[in-house]
Amino acid sequence: MKTVREATEKLVKAWPHIVSESRQVLGSELFYQALVYHCLRHYARVPLQQLGMNVKMRIMNPVSELFKRLDSLKHENYRGGFEPIPDVCLFSASVGADWRRRNRELTLASLLLAVEIKASERENGRLRLGEIVSDIEKLAAHQEEANARGVSFLPVMMVIDTAPLPIERMTSRSIRESRTAANELGVGFMYTSPQSEICSVSAGGNR
Repeated sequence: MKTVREATEKLVKAWPHIVSESRQVLGSELFYQALVYHCLRHYARVPLQQLGMNVKMRIMNPVSELFKRLDSLKHENYRGGFEPIPDVCLFSASVGADWRRRNRELTLASLLLAVEIKASERENGRLRLGEIVSDIEKLAAHQEEANARGVSFLPVMMVIDTAPLPIERMTSRSIRESRTAANELGVGFMYTSPQSEICSVSAGGNR
């Protein structure tokens, strides 16, 4: 796996299995992150050395307005950078299977695809439009930071909305507007509920 396109193909290949397996079980967001990791390894055959979870990629001197604003909110002693931590990431082999925080520059340079995962797991509550859009904006800002450093990757928002009760799942309006926001910001959008699914991703390049 060397390019954004190849990484995207791996994710698309794993997607039917992610949908099927996430509909069979109920768990926390961390559980579904592990499920996505498993499906990428088992069904899409993503090499162990190129698949990371919760990889910290501290970006020094951010250029995106969002990351600059988030950096400014920190105590002044800790400003100067922002650290996105995508839930699941696919990398080129140059990452060297090194997910340590100290390897932040190489992890960003090697990044091919980053997935942020949200799951419905709240009793008498549901995922809200605002929190999905917030994650989409962070993914778009991460992409902007990478582009500013000569790197391109595919950011993907994945929503696993498989709660059995309709009152605990997103509204149709929230789903529609989340997808629109992702499209406008160049972020892939994947969604599954017990009855429906959306897979809207495009590699957009050959890196």
